[in-house]
Amino acid sequence: MRGQHDGPYMPKSATEQYKLLAKRAVSNWLPLLVKTPSQALAVEGYRTSAEGVVSSAWEVWQRNRMDGRQTAVMRAALAYGQSFVVVLPDLADSGQPVLRGVSPRLLYASYEDPASDALPLWALQTATVPGDGDEAVRAWLYEATTVYDLVVGGKEGTRVLGSRPHGFDRPPVVRFAPDIDLEGRVTGLVEPMIPIQDRVNQTLFDLLVVQTFGSFKVRTISGMAPEFVRDADGNVIYDAVTGKPKVLPVQADASRFLVAPDPDTKFNQLDGTPLSGYLDAIELGVKHMASVSQTPPHYLLGSVVNLGAEAFAAAESALDRAVDEYQHQFGESWETLLGLCTELAGGTVDPHAQVLWKGAESRSLSQTVDALGKAVQMLRVPPRALWPRIPGVTATDVEDWAQMAEEDDPALRLADSMAKVTVPRAA
Repeated sequence: MRGQHDGPYMPKSATEQYKLLAKRAVSNWLPLLVKTPSQALAVEGYRTSAEGVVSSAWEVWQRNRMDGRQTAVMRAALAYGQSFVVVLPDLADSGQPVLRGVSPRLLYASYEDPASDALPLWALQTATVPGDGDEAVRAWLYEATTVYDLVVGGKEGTRVLGSRPHGFDRPPVVRFAPDIDLEGRVTGLVEPMIPIQDRVNQTLFDLLVVQTFGSFKVRTISGMAPEFVRDADGNVIYDAVTGKPKVLPVQADASRFLVAPDPDTKFNQLDGTPLSGYLDAIELGVKHMASVSQTPPHYLLGSVVNLGAEAFAAAESALDRAVDEYQHQFGESWETLLGLCTELAGGTVDPHAQVLWKGAESRSLSQTVDALGKAVQMLRVPPRALWPRIPGVTATDVEDWAQMAEEDDPALRLADSMAKVTVPRAA
């Protein structure tokens, strides 16, 4: 992900020029494979059974600025195969829930059933990635009801600095795993792509070598005696290493003509090596990467030529299916997390609550509104039920619209006016 790839193959006797070309041959495509689906994943609301009531869990979400921080959580899960979010009460702020995303390189969680359990039996989080040295590492151990503050390693060994209850009966560590099998094994988007990425880098290195040493034309002369280098006295100068006479190089450029006194002299030219085969091989490797990762090829190659609306939608169908699968997996994790927030805030967890995802389809606003309008007219779908499906509309917008609709309802205004009328008592 950070561009630290294995270098392409080259012989052991390679010069510094070859090594420089090997560094320049690394062209990292892997971050784009992760960013493409992650940019289509954004939670923008939390719907509970109590209509018109803002959930306390969503208030926690907003207070922790998760609208922007959720991207790092899901992007790490896509890259590594899993990531975590820890929920802890803030002792300095009346026990309000604090959400912190944690990289899988910094946290290990143990599960009784790693494929099905929502929360682990215990988890260990470190402040930095543990290395091979003897440096002390700050760590936190999450058990059933308590989180322990530790220092691991160093001259004094492992020691406990303190402990406090976290407010739950299970460690409040929620896992985000977009591709997990029935044995609890997780797979990210990057690791399966490494062999293809290395193959593309090797082809790029071969292209740079050919481009540097063999892509230009070479002029040759046969049947012409060389002109030797001579000193001021006219004597031939010999090379001190080889012992052979030094030869004057032929000055050949666009402003010179080559003339030879010997009629048997022949001038010729060696054509440069064509680069089209290497370019095709690079494009083929990138297409393989796009196919295996379900990324539209034009995202990687940047080649969109005369694609109609239907062809464009077909090109992105694989990505849409992948994003839909990720939304199902991540949605359960976000709902578990928001349920923990509700529990910690003293509320009642709603088993029917669902997160609302931001629409990321490649359709214009007019097309979407036209389709929603037909659903209202032809299928009798309530208009208010389709408000969240309008692109760019947030949960706050829907709540404001509902309040405006109630204020502008003629029946409600009539009921309010009738309630204010004083009925005179009979004499």
